[in-house]
Amino acid sequence: MKPFMNADFLLPDSCSQRLYHDYAAQMPIIDYHCHLPPADVAGNSCFRDLAHAWLGGDHYKWRAMRSNGIPEQDITGHEPDYQTFLAWAKTVPYLVGNPLYHWAHLELQRYFDIYEPLSEKTAPKIWEACNAVIDTPAFGARQLLMRMKVRAVGTTDDPGDTLEHHIAYAKKRQPGEPVMVPSYRPDKALAVEDPVAWKAYLGKLGAAAGMDIGSYKDLVVALQKRHEAFHELGCRASDHALIAPIAVFVSEQALEALFAKVIGGAVPTPEEAEAFKTGLLLEVGRMNARRGWAMQLHLAAIRNLNTSMFGKLGPDTGYDAAADRPIAEKLALFLNALQVDNLLPKTILYSGTPNDNAMIGTIIGAFQGPEARGKIQQGAAWWFNDTKQGMIDQMTSIANLSVFGNILGMLTDSRSFLSYARHEYYRRILCNWIGNLVENGEYPNDEEALRQLVEDICYNNVANYFQFQM
Repeated sequence: MKPFMNADFLLPDSCSQRLYHDYAAQMPIIDYHCHLPPADVAGNSCFRDLAHAWLGGDHYKWRAMRSNGIPEQDITGHEPDYQTFLAWAKTVPYLVGNPLYHWAHLELQRYFDIYEPLSEKTAPKIWEACNAVIDTPAFGARQLLMRMKVRAVGTTDDPGDTLEHHIAYAKKRQPGEPVMVPSYRPDKALAVEDPVAWKAYLGKLGAAAGMDIGSYKDLVVALQKRHEAFHELGCRASDHALIAPIAVFVSEQALEALFAKVIGGAVPTPEEAEAFKTGLLLEVGRMNARRGWAMQLHLAAIRNLNTSMFGKLGPDTGYDAAADRPIAEKLALFLNALQVDNLLPKTILYSGTPNDNAMIGTIIGAFQGPEARGKIQQGAAWWFNDTKQGMIDQMTSIANLSVFGNILGMLTDSRSFLSYARHEYYRRILCNWIGNLVENGEYPNDEEALRQLVEDICYNNVANYFQFQM
């Protein structure tokens, strides 16, 4: 029997152990897509206790606690922090096989040097030990990033945001501290299904761009102005959440007419809404291509399914699911519409369902180009797929259908400063997967080739792909 989550956790053979310890573990991290609050990075925020640091905003853990019958009051309510932590401690032993079990204990190990399994019995001792660490200057937000060798983080930001925290941090960042860059997420500019909210948003976007938005052309210009402002602050990627790809192509005149209809308060038909979204997203894709940015398309997730809980807690609280809509045809049409104008940017495709692995693997092969190695990518196993088996399945699919050595490694997609152990989890699985091929004689035991492969996937590919100014 192997020891519980020891130094060789998930590394069953000498090759995987060597690849991880000698190479993967040594590489820094570029977290190119996350949801860390820029204000916390800029202000080097601290935490009041373990519940605040570990459970606040983490809807993965909230879902697990709900599934374990924990009352909502003890999850997102206003009960004492220790009660929330205890509810989590009661849940953890039941998470056998769930990545949350592994993540939780990797986080305890790496941030607190605690190797004892968390349970209701061990909770009081772990609570006291962790809080003693949290109550030190070494546990500020930036110190946590540096401890995990994070070189850069890409936050998620609306074009209407002032980016004041990015500006302030860029001015005061000290050598050795991570770079923080915004990522351009214009989802609200596309959200014409709700004319009232959309019109209010245009006011915010116009204020950020320093102009009034009274037409579709004005909207594009405002987005272009904010795109330039983001670029000046180091942004090198846009980010878009879509249940399914969009590909209804209409003329600019038709888009102007749609703008006038919605700004007047009329609700567009589903096809009109898709046409409007397609037009704007194509514009963002062209902007990205001209500036060398990547376009990230997050697909196949349906959000806020529990409307009563959405009304109480709002979005991003754990009431989402994988979608099952067909996405291949419209995805190909959208990418091709940019390609025919030679304005297809670097593109990363994420799907909320593992059923899309092979489809994405074949589509990306149809649109590659010389602008970058792996110009069109399947992104890291995302959201419901970042499990041990989900990562293995995706690695296998990419290897079968694409160039595995070009992939962009892992990202956190997280709001937590304690989530960087997920990179370790990914890297251990990666080294296990590659090591197994070597042990089986399916890949040569060539140390230099293996080192290059592991270091590229963990760090170098991301650095070369995004070219953040670090």
